[in-house]
Amino acid sequence: MSNRNEWTRYSAVALAALLDAREVSALELLEAYIERIEMFNPKVNAFTATSFDRARREAREADAAFARGERKGILQGLPIGIKDLEETEGLLTTYGSPRFRNYIPDADNVLVKRLRQAGAIVVGKTNVPELGAGANTFNPVWGATGNPFNPLLNAGGSSGGSAAALALDMVPLASGSDTGGSLRIPAAKCGVVGLRTSPGLVPSDRKPLGWTPLSVVGPMGRTVEDARLQLLATIGLSGTDPLSYGMPAAAGAGERQWADLSRLRVGYTEDFGVCEVDSGIRAVFRERVAALKHNFALCEPLDFDFADAHRCFDVLRAEAFVAGLQEAYESDPDSLGPNPRANYEMGMRLSLTDCVWAHAAQTRLFRAFQRLFDRYDVILAPTTPVSPFPWREPYAASINGVALDHYYRWLALTYVVTLVTNPALALPCGVDHAGMPFGLQVIGPFRGDFELLDMARTLEAVCQSSPLTRRPVPDVARLRETCVDLKAIVTHPPSTGPVLDWAVARPAV
Repeated sequence: MSNRNEWTRYSAVALAALLDAREVSALELLEAYIERIEMFNPKVNAFTATSFDRARREAREADAAFARGERKGILQGLPIGIKDLEETEGLLTTYGSPRFRNYIPDADNVLVKRLRQAGAIVVGKTNVPELGAGANTFNPVWGATGNPFNPLLNAGGSSGGSAAALALDMVPLASGSDTGGSLRIPAAKCGVVGLRTSPGLVPSDRKPLGWTPLSVVGPMGRTVEDARLQLLATIGLSGTDPLSYGMPAAAGAGERQWADLSRLRVGYTEDFGVCEVDSGIRAVFRERVAALKHNFALCEPLDFDFADAHRCFDVLRAEAFVAGLQEAYESDPDSLGPNPRANYEMGMRLSLTDCVWAHAAQTRLFRAFQRLFDRYDVILAPTTPVSPFPWREPYAASINGVALDHYYRWLALTYVVTLVTNPALALPCGVDHAGMPFGLQVIGPFRGDFELLDMARTLEAVCQSSPLTRRPVPDVARLRETCVDLKAIVTHPPSTGPVLDWAVARPAV
């Protein structure tokens, strides 16, 4: 362990053990990651504002605590990147919006506070789409985030900066959040792990509609165990989130048990019956299922009616945008970019009838989906319907020649799962037909986050045993030779064109 360039390749769990044993100091580890950030961030633009000076002070404090035999928390001495939608004390928090270009919060939000209390060292903020709208990470403040495997292509979003930073070993841990796939999609596109948690498991105090289960925060890492480690530092009841609850029994301490895949009952679907999916992605998914199915007790296609899912998500998502953007829109609508503004205006066209229908439809979908787990322990699906496309294309407008009726319709594989609230994890599973990372979406039982993590941990080990399914890593030698102006978007944003039509039907409630 004498070469600090090697430290950044270690998992967060392995680094925590090395810090405990004092085989590496927190400051030495931090400097290794700062060096990595300075080397590769110009290539992909994953980090926005950084806090290296404070991080160095905190690393020295962590080393002093280790020397005294004191343990602040399970993340003590581990660097972490924080998504630029989360408020961080004394550190620029822009949400990717010109409205907040100079906003420096005077306090951490509940997520960041818990991470710091567990000993994590915040090195900086990771890039997002403007106000988190969309799954392509670009904004008029910081520019675009490129994919670590090809910086001309997009890294997904809205947690694109976090995913890219993890893939390039710039941090061992990063935070994410997810409404329609904002955590899972970038994890899949960058070849890392991202867990969409059950609503309330990790408290969030930035939702204006505290009772909605759509938006959650969750962990990202290079391995399932790293994601679990971060998750343990953040869960638990909080008066800031009405959906929050105490630590599940399955999260308790004790020796970790490997799930027995030979007893696992698996259902799988390419498209949930309603999602457009590229034919190349379908073929890759079939190949991966065929490669893995012999490990399971049961592995069969499932049949489920998600017919109301698109419109249901449209309405519920629009509700959240109205709640979050009303003040900004009414005071200065031109301060909002095209995606946030279109989402707000979409919501303002809704009626109470629309909202009641959507909440009732979500309830029906939820109840029907949970019945699948009478037969299956886990459900597999692709995470994204297309391979990463150029970041200068703001969204996928069509799939297999089928025009999509809204800019976020290409997120359907993940947002249909959002609606039913089950925990879902993006697990790296080789590369797709275009040679880019491919991520399985692994969906667990209702409120079964830790059961899902146990299953995913074992599945990850199986995937790592084969060249076809193991986690891909970026070609850093090639990346060093790449010259791409990822901040050009600040002055020359992608051509969004007209916002695709979105009509409000009037179904009976």
